[in-house]
Amino acid sequence: MPLEIKTEDIKPKILVIGASPRVEGNSDVLIRHFCAGANRAGGETEVIQLRDCQMSPCIGCELCRKTGQCSRFDDDMVAIYKKIIESRGMFLISPVHNYNITAWMKAFIDRLYCFYNFAVPRPNHWDSKLENQGRKAVVAAVCEQLDKKDMGFALEAMQMPLDALGYEVIANFPVLGVFDKGKAAERPGIVKAAESYGETLARAIH
Repeated sequence: MPLEIKTEDIKPKILVIGASPRVEGNSDVLIRHFCAGANRAGGETEVIQLRDCQMSPCIGCELCRKTGQCSRFDDDMVAIYKKIIESRGMFLISPVHNYNITAWMKAFIDRLYCFYNFAVPRPNHWDSKLENQGRKAVVAAVCEQLDKKDMGFALEAMQMPLDALGYEVIANFPVLGVFDKGKAAERPGIVKAAESYGETLARAIH
């Protein structure tokens, strides 16, 4: 059955996607503070940790072009699709692995391919099933180094796909100079920024 999106089903809710393999690491700290800020502003949040999900990477089979949904795999991503459809907001956060997002986040983003519509013959016009619905997002990346260039492509690797899918990415949040587990909690500026971005996104989707 094709993915069905009804405007009345879209809620002012933020789906939070964490892509760190490290439990209680810096990404988890920032997720908690982001959600606290969003909740304080009256927003509803739901957190999905990709490390806890059984999810196959996209293999480019193109079946979704024919069926309107990912028809190759029956895994945890199937339930996540429904949560994406029903949430007007999204927060993506990933540690930086080798100048890019983690493999978990890359797999998640690639599995969003089924939300695209492609005209034939290809290459030709394409659009997204999620566009023009007031969807908004914030993306964040956590890096050990102090210079933003050492994040490489991490922020862009999350923002550009969301842009293409029809989200307005209202902020990207680079977190620099933290590595040891949970040390972000000891950085008041970073904690405050995470809460502020949560508040901002919650207000933007209401």
